[in-house]
Amino acid sequence: MTKSRIAAVDVGNDSIKAIFGDFDNELNIPNIVARDTEDRPVIGIEELDSKDPLDGIHVRVHSPALKENNVIYRVGNLATKSDNATELDPGSSKSEEDQTLIMLFATLALDAVKDENGKLFPKNKNVIDANYTLGTGLPLREVKEGKDAGYRSKLVGSVHQVEFLVTPKYQGIKVNIKFDEVKVYPEGFAAYINLVMDNSLKIINKDLIDRRILIQDIGGLSTDIAVIKNRNVDDDKAQGFNLGVSEALEQIREEIRSKHGVELDSRRDVVEIITRKNDRNHIMVKGSRTSVHDITDRILLELAKKQYRLLRNVWAKNSQTEICYFVGGGATVLKEYIKTLNNNLDGYNIEFFEDEKESIWMMANAYYKLIMDFVKKSEKSSAKSETVKS
Repeated sequence: MTKSRIAAVDVGNDSIKAIFGDFDNELNIPNIVARDTEDRPVIGIEELDSKDPLDGIHVRVHSPALKENNVIYRVGNLATKSDNATELDPGSSKSEEDQTLIMLFATLALDAVKDENGKLFPKNKNVIDANYTLGTGLPLREVKEGKDAGYRSKLVGSVHQVEFLVTPKYQGIKVNIKFDEVKVYPEGFAAYINLVMDNSLKIINKDLIDRRILIQDIGGLSTDIAVIKNRNVDDDKAQGFNLGVSEALEQIREEIRSKHGVELDSRRDVVEIITRKNDRNHIMVKGSRTSVHDITDRILLELAKKQYRLLRNVWAKNSQTEICYFVGGGATVLKEYIKTLNNNLDGYNIEFFEDEKESIWMMANAYYKLIMDFVKKSEKSSAKSETVKS
C-alpha cells in the first residue's frame, strides 16, 4: 500500500500556498486557470525539459468531483499569458467552484512527481499513485452553511487524475490522487491555532490563550472575523462576509489599463505593485517609471473603510474584546490604510504582522499544524488499540 503523505493546502484567491511532508517543503502557485487544447505550442528553441515546470503547468484533470470533467487547462504562471484566463469571482463559493479543485489537484500532482518523492510514490509506466492526508480550509461563511461536509465528500472515496501534457520535465506522466483523510477547517479558527501553537504543536503564546480576541482574516473573496474566548472560537458570534480585496484589485487593474494603456496579467501583478519594497505603487509606462498612487489610494482607502466598518460592528457586539489581529493577504494590502483610519477614528487595539510572508502563509501553516496534530492522535489511538488486541 502506498504511504500517505501529509499535505496542508490553502486555496487562496490570489495563490495556492501548500506544505508537503514537512515545513520546509512549500509550493506557491498563482490561482489562475485557462481552458486549453492538447497541443499547445512551446515557444522558444530550448528543450522543454530545461524549463521550470511551474512556468508551464499544462494538465488534463479527470475527477468525479468536477462539474466539467476531463478538461485541459493551463494553470498558474502559464495561464496568465492566456486571453481566457479566469480567477475566482467575488460572491462565488470556494467549495463549489471547479477552479478550487483544479488548483488543489494540480498542486498535489506537482508534489507527487518531484524526484525526491520517487521512493514514496513508486512509478510504473509513467503512472504515479499518490495518497494524501489533507488539511485544508474554507471561509467561515461556507462552513456555517455546512458546505465543508459536501466539499470533503467530493474528495474522499474517489480517484482524481492529473495528466501532465506539455509540461516541462513531467510531460506524459499521470498522477492518480487518493485521500486517506481530509480535514476541512474554518479559516478563522485556523488563524487562532497558528497564533498560539508552534510548529511542534506546543503552546507558544500563553498570554493569548485566555484573552478575548478577534481575528480579522481578509482574503480575496471574503473576510472572516473569528471571535475567540475561553480558548475557543465562538461559532455563534464569529462572522463571515462576502467582502475581499479581489474586486478592488480588479478595479485598479482596469483603471491602470484605461488611464495608462498598461495591461497587467493578473490580480497578483496588482498586489506586487502595491506591496513591493521598492517602487511601491509605480509601474513602467513606455519605459518611464510612473506613479499610480492616485488610483491605488482612492480604491484601497474605500475598501479599508468597509473593512473597518466590519471591525467596528463585530467589536460592538463583543465589547470585552482585548485585541484584534489582522491576517491574510488582504490585510497585507490594506495594512497602512486601516492603521491610518484607526488612528484617526476609534483607536482600537489592533495588530498586523510585519512579516508579510507570515501573514500570507498563516492559513497553510495552521492547516499543517492541525493535520499533523490529527495524524499524531490517530497514530496514538491505533497504537493503543493494537496493544489491547495483543
